[in-house]
Amino acid sequence: MPFMKGKAPIRRTLKYLEAGRLVLKDEIKILSINYSLGNKCNQGTRDFVFWHLPQVQYKNPQTQILTLRNMTPSPFIRVFYETGHQMLIDLDNKSKDEIHDHLIKVIGKSDEVLRKETIAREKKDNPANFGELCERHCICEIPGQVPCPVTCPLPKHWRGKYKYQKVEDEI
Repeated sequence: MPFMKGKAPIRRTLKYLEAGRLVLKDEIKILSINYSLGNKCNQGTRDFVFWHLPQVQYKNPQTQILTLRNMTPSPFIRVFYETGHQMLIDLDNKSKDEIHDHLIKVIGKSDEVLRKETIAREKKDNPANFGELCERHCICEIPGQVPCPVTCPLPKHWRGKYKYQKVEDEI
């Protein structure tokens, strides 16, 4: 398989990408990561970009994410909001896990918000859903389905007791 080649091919698996914990707030439109390849103080940022950036990109398809290499001596992240405001986050001498945890606290959605969004996503009005709390109480209300046996009796050859047990008509 071609996607299993290269450095750390685990980063390209769906299970790894879905395991990301950093979901950015909705008002964040651009995330810019600036770091250099030569300095020791940039090692944590390089590791963050290598290990966590694919997960961040997968979890936030609506956000543009830029990586700018070898343009600045000290690593930082610049966040652009849809209101036009910017935020700078210093990453100097931090490990990849420290950076990840800090970003979750500062620009990530809280666990409570994520839980509410998950519930709202599951509860979408789907015409295939029916039951007590849905738009339709019974599947017989959908056009093209068999009518409800309460309102319109089914033909006897559709019912199991007449078909398999050969029960005679009871009047």
